[in-house]
Formats: sequence, structure tokens, C-alpha cells
Amino acid sequence: MTDFGPLFRSQPSTEVQTPPQTRLANIGLFAGVGGLELGLANAGHRTSLLCEIDEGAQAVLREHLPTPDIADDVRALGPLPKTDLLTAGFPCQDLSQAGKTAGITGDKSGLYGEVFRMLDAGHSPTWLLFENVPFMLQLGRGRAMEVLTDALSARGYRWAYRVLDTRSFGLPQRRRRVFLLASQRFDPREILLSVDHQAPLTPPSQGEMFGFYWTEGVRGLGWAVESVPTLKGGSTVGIPSPPALWMKGRKRVVTIDIRDAERLQGFDSDWTAPAVGVGRRRQGHRWKLVGNAVSVPVAAWIGRRFTEPAHYDHRFDEPMIEGKSWPSAGWGDGNGRYRSGVSEYPEGLSYQPISAFLEFPTKDLSARASAGFLNRAAKGRLRFKPGFLDAVRSHHARVSGAPLAAK
Repeated sequence: MTDFGPLFRSQPSTEVQTPPQTRLANIGLFAGVGGLELGLANAGHRTSLLCEIDEGAQAVLREHLPTPDIADDVRALGPLPKTDLLTAGFPCQDLSQAGKTAGITGDKSGLYGEVFRMLDAGHSPTWLLFENVPFMLQLGRGRAMEVLTDALSARGYRWAYRVLDTRSFGLPQRRRRVFLLASQRFDPREILLSVDHQAPLTPPSQGEMFGFYWTEGVRGLGWAVESVPTLKGGSTVGIPSPPALWMKGRKRVVTIDIRDAERLQGFDSDWTAPAVGVGRRRQGHRWKLVGNAVSVPVAAWIGRRFTEPAHYDHRFDEPMIEGKSWPSAGWGDGNGRYRSGVSEYPEGLSYQPISAFLEFPTKDLSARASAGFLNRAAKGRLRFKPGFLDAVRSHHARVSGAPLAAK
């Protein structure tokens, strides 16, 4: 196995081994609508090249993040130009619960291999940053992470990863994403794992609004107190769609406006508006773009960590158990994989309740959508908060004009 010397195996030094880097040059692959790049820019870094295949997303990037070049197909890119940072939020469709779960070798998620193709043919950047859904830590007992980290280790990269929750950065969206950082020169743990806030986030004990997936109901609900569940680019009913909110006091079920969804990702409202009309794309396409984006404050936090690396004490970390799902944080040195005890909440900010966050009018969940949810809920074995299903039934009766159905 590759020998990386004493950096990880010796007793930890109290000195930071990764020098601060105040202005990184970045190349962004699978850029989407620029969540990673905007966050990095907010932290003082700059992006010189973007790659994104969706024409609507390209229009958004050109409007908000002007760069010298925007390539449209990662498979057509040649050797990697010299850069400090390469970011790649590669497609998640084959790795998510709402997707096909085909795994890392699926048609979409398998595009991660293009990153290594370019690395092998060109320059090696100082840093690599991957982003994807946390289900990849469980699917196939973490097969996707095994493939990625083995490929990194084989090329002499030290790596660390961590699941980060958007709520930790003050936004009322329960959004968990995996960020995998690697370097051949420096210690990625000093960027990604060295700052923590162990106490879990505590939403208001008596919430006014409760978020859930109206597209679910059989196996999952995505329940979120005074926040919305993860904004998604797809769903189990085959369409990108807004989450629902149960307004408990008013016995209403509503969906949020796309402009508030953009704000829940840290963008300005109407950030994705330039996508409409491009290649006949309609308003609904904006939900896909927003759902696939990286939360801007999360990316900004990572960007700031490059400028403020800190010592990471690994003495209490333990080797990962082979054949088990991967933990929510860990690292590797080419000689093993280790579990980290850091939480998903590095900032520990109190997130603003969704009832106070929303700026734009909500819309009643349609009769068809509420009926579909009730039908799925009746088939499953989920337990629901007292009064919730009754409220959905009352809502359906009101918006459909039908008599209230019996329980």
C-alpha cells in the first residue's frame, strides 16, 4: 500500500500542518447552478472553468457567475489544467433513495470516473472536493465510498469526508450531504474535521409548521420540525417537486414557492429564473435545478476552512469495520480507514424556523396530491404525529370540495 509517512500514524502534533490558503483557483465540474462555486467565491476563492451539461443550468451560471469558459460535457474535456482546487458534485441519481440505486457504476453516477481520467492525463490539483448524497454511505455497504477512496489512495491522496447538515448553517432545510476532501500534499482533516459543534440542533419544541414529502408516505416521510425536508431534484412519483408543510394551527397543507426554495439553498430569490425558456424548459425545471444544488453556506464554510485550518486530534478515532455501512465522518491515510467522532453540525447555529423564514405566498397542496399521499399512507406502516393525518384529510376535503372521508 502507498506509504504516506508519519503524518497520520504518529502521535498528533499540536501544530497545524496545512498552511492557510486565502485565494484558491477552482475548476467546477458538474456545476449545476453554482452552489459550490458561489459559496467558495463568498469565502474569497475564484472559479476559472465550469462544466455543466444542462442548458438551463448553463444559462443560470452565465447570468450569475461569469467565467472565461463553461464546458458542456465532462466526457469531452481533455487533460485537467493546472488549478488549486477541483470540485465535483457528480450526479446522485444512482446513489439516492429517490433514484434508481444502481450504485457508483450506474450511467449517471459513474461519471465520477471522468474526474480520475482527467487527473491521470493532466495536472494534479492541490485539493479535490467531491459532494454527493449520504445514502452512498449505506448503499451496497458503502461501495461507492470504497470505490472513490480506493481510487484516491491509489493516486497518493490523503482523504477525509464528513456529512454536513444545512441546518447547521442557519437555514431551515434538513439537508444532509457528504463532502469528501483529498490532497496529495496536505492534511484534509485539518480543513473538514477539525471544527465541531457536538450538541444537536434543537428546533422549537412547539412548532407551527412541519415539513414532509407529499410524494412519499409508504416507507418514509422526511418529517422536519419547523423546517423542510431535503429539497430534491426528483421523487418517488417521478417528478421534481416542492416539499409540503403542515400548518398545524390552521389545519392546512401547503407547498412553498420556488423563490423560497432558492433561499433555502442560500441563493437569492429567482436565482434559477434564467433557465426558463432555454430549450423549452418550463418553471418546473427550476425545482430540479434547486433540488440538485449544493447549499451555498455549506460551501462557504468549507471555503473559509481553507483559510483557517486547525489541528485535528485523531487519537480517539477507530478503524472502520469492513463490510459495514460507512460512518457519517471518517478519513484514510493509505494504510487504513478510520471513523471520526465529529458531528454533522460544525457551526451549531440555531436555524430560523420555517414559519418565520418564508417570504413568498404558499400554495395549497392540490386535491390530487393530497389524495395520493393519503392513499400511500394507508398502505404503509408509518407512525404519524397525532392529528397529522386528520389534518391532511380535512385539507383534502376542503380543496377537493368532497365530503370528509371516514378514517
